[in-house]
Amino acid sequence: MSSYQRLLGLARPEVPLLAVASVALLVSSAMSLAYPQAAGWLVDAMIGESAGNLNQLGVLLVVLFAVQSVFSMLRAWLFTVAGERIVARLRGDLYRAIIGQDIAFYDASRTGELTNRLSSDTSVLQNAVTVNISMALRFGLSVIGGAGFMLYSSPQLALTASAIVPIVAIGAAVYGRWMRTLSRKVQDALARSTDVAEETFQAVRTVRSFAREPQEVARYEVAVDEAYHLAAQRALAYGVFQGGLGFAGYAALAIVVWRGGVLVQAGVLTVGEVTSFLFYTMMVAMSLGALAGLWGDFMKAVGSSQRVFELIDQVPALEGDGGALVERVQGDVTLDDVHFSYPTRADTPVLRGLTVTVPQGQSLALVGPSGSGKSTVAALVSRFYDPTTGAVRIDGRDTRELNPRALREHIGMVSQEPVLFATSIADNIRYGRPGATDDEVRAAAVSANALDFVLAFPEGLDTQVGERGVRLSGGQKQRIAIARAILKDPAVLILDEATSALDAESEHLVQEALERLMEGRTTLIIAHRLSTVRGADCVAVLADGVVAELGTHDELLAKGGLYRRLVERQFAMTAA
Repeated sequence: MSSYQRLLGLARPEVPLLAVASVALLVSSAMSLAYPQAAGWLVDAMIGESAGNLNQLGVLLVVLFAVQSVFSMLRAWLFTVAGERIVARLRGDLYRAIIGQDIAFYDASRTGELTNRLSSDTSVLQNAVTVNISMALRFGLSVIGGAGFMLYSSPQLALTASAIVPIVAIGAAVYGRWMRTLSRKVQDALARSTDVAEETFQAVRTVRSFAREPQEVARYEVAVDEAYHLAAQRALAYGVFQGGLGFAGYAALAIVVWRGGVLVQAGVLTVGEVTSFLFYTMMVAMSLGALAGLWGDFMKAVGSSQRVFELIDQVPALEGDGGALVERVQGDVTLDDVHFSYPTRADTPVLRGLTVTVPQGQSLALVGPSGSGKSTVAALVSRFYDPTTGAVRIDGRDTRELNPRALREHIGMVSQEPVLFATSIADNIRYGRPGATDDEVRAAAVSANALDFVLAFPEGLDTQVGERGVRLSGGQKQRIAIARAILKDPAVLILDEATSALDAESEHLVQEALERLMEGRTTLIIAHRLSTVRGADCVAVLADGVVAELGTHDELLAKGGLYRRLVERQFAMTAA
């Protein structure tokens, strides 16, 4: 019942519109209930069993049809508009809930699955809370009104026809339960197939380079085949139910015709009265069948809504709006005896008591073997995660006490593979500060050594970069990302291997831009290249989740420890 109540609760903001639509529904339903009675009078007038005027009765039927059609149009239009409003609002709520989740949620979720929830699952709910409710009310009124007229016309025939009701009710209950389970499985399978497709599209260059198109097609077909078999089971359930319902309806109609003929011969009923009763019987039977079908649709919606509401109700471990607001950051960064494991790998510690400090305005380079925890430190400083034990402090304040969103306004990041959005270059730079003027965007591009190549494009700053910046080279994307960080003007800067994937010329231009960006800012540098590390105020060598060595570049070289071995290995690789 809680699922039904919450589904119906989605329609609450549309009550005024739905009220008008319901009035139209009542009028159109009333007109529908008048058809059989008028048709019965018309039959009696035709065969001379009543003194009714045949012409007037014919006009009456046409008028009933016209009025009913107008109000049916209003009903369908208003209920559909309300449904569109509801699904738009639901998608907004769901997207807001998803985008507000912490990074650990995305570590455990698949992009295609989340996309499917936004598109497919919400579409299933659209009709369930408006149009289907409209139809349920309409058919429900038809059942009640038709049954009333049947009972009024002939209690004997009404008792005969009522034999269909328990059959339909039991069948609908079983069918609905089956449909609910299958629909949830179908939606899950569709989500998995969407995830496979999205993953392949995003990595299409890798797929092509390895000539693995047939393999990806086969992987997608497996996922689609799973969804198909489940959908086929759902179709079988639908077919069995509809076949059984049709048999029950026609059997009841045949019995009514037989019983009505007996009563006509006995002089109890006229032919017109039996005709009206038959129309009412068909109306009630079709309405019961439609209601049973709608019950199956409601069960589909309940199955889909459970996934949607689970996401909407999920509370992120890191509250996006909780904690003290941060208006100004000086830039002192401290990690104090930090232990940490990723939520998806809780049994595998990454940091094991790491302690390090970066004073305001200074730079710290983090080096070490892969898996030593360098990028994890950057994630903790950005408060993508909280440490398992220990503390990360900004200006002496534990980041767990601070509002994550407000804190990140003072932190900038330039990563190895910067992500650009499928908009213009100007919009991507302005992402660092949405209210920036065109002159400020241009100045940021100049500081990032980006304006020259930008102006070489016909559209300049209005050039579209394509999905994930695919129309730009690696060095160009990197400089756009640096311009974005410059425009943000953060107090704390994180450079996550920002030059490791560039050629020598691009690295030179990017390094110049990074040096301008680093001036006066507290900077964490995650790098393998010696050219990036050498200029740092201090170097921390990480190994097994702790600081193994700490000092300047020259001090660590002279020490002859792990750092020196890393540097010598890099020189050997460069020479080779």
